[in-house]
Amino acid sequence: MMRGSNSLIGAVNFITFLVSIPILGGGIWLASRANSTDCIRFLQWPIIIIALAIMLVSLIGFAGACYRVSWLLRLYLFAMFFVVIALIFFIVFAYAVTDRGQGEVVMNRGFLEYQLQDYSGWLKDRVSDPGYWGKISACLRDGKVCKGMRRFVRDQNTGILVQEPAQVFYRRSLSPIESGCCKPPTSCGYTYINETLWTATPGTVVIDPDCTRWSNNQQELCYECDSCKAGVLASIKHSWRKVSIINIVVLIILVIVYVAGCAAYRNAKRIDNDEPFGMPRMTKAQPSRFQF
Repeated sequence: MMRGSNSLIGAVNFITFLVSIPILGGGIWLASRANSTDCIRFLQWPIIIIALAIMLVSLIGFAGACYRVSWLLRLYLFAMFFVVIALIFFIVFAYAVTDRGQGEVVMNRGFLEYQLQDYSGWLKDRVSDPGYWGKISACLRDGKVCKGMRRFVRDQNTGILVQEPAQVFYRRSLSPIESGCCKPPTSCGYTYINETLWTATPGTVVIDPDCTRWSNNQQELCYECDSCKAGVLASIKHSWRKVSIINIVVLIILVIVYVAGCAAYRNAKRIDNDEPFGMPRMTKAQPSRFQF
């Protein structure tokens, strides 16, 4: 019975080791987006560290359960407790900093638009910091995030590839960064030339400050616009929510494994004390104070 229980715990810990791989993959995915899309390079490290910690702790629990080594199980339970706490903290933190803000629907547009004032909290302040935003905007330029927007369609009369017309572009679904950084806000009323080239309409009164920040220079575009910062925040939110779903599933598994590890530790202690499984430990009875 004891061997079967410990073997089960060892198998469960091995499964936990395998389950930690998607967490590590999620961290690596965030790192890849940090280098090319989101350009936020500090968010992926906590999840990568947690994934590596889960792998290490799972191996300790696997060894302790299979070989019935009490000190390994004590180390496993101690470490797993802090890993679970760290994962809970990270999940709560991820949802807290990405709780507010979402794209706004614009009439006759297939894409959403993003406003910086819709976001709040630590992450907004971090992204909006001038020094840090300079690094993010430089990363967006180097990643050429707007270059992929260019599309051509074949003219039905001549058969020649021509620029995508405005009516087709307006029906497109753009990513948050494409919508916020690669074109001016719709409220500016600019005239479409192509995806990244727009001209101001004479006589149009603009209120949004981003309208004056827009530039047809392909190295500038709307990278200094508040809408671009909002687009980055929206992209981070989507990425973190996807990874958080995996983290929640793994957290549930870890709690189950932790409870099972406690049972394995009690079994190992029974073996060390030469106690039969399922038998209560004998204790010395206290002498009665009453003499008959």
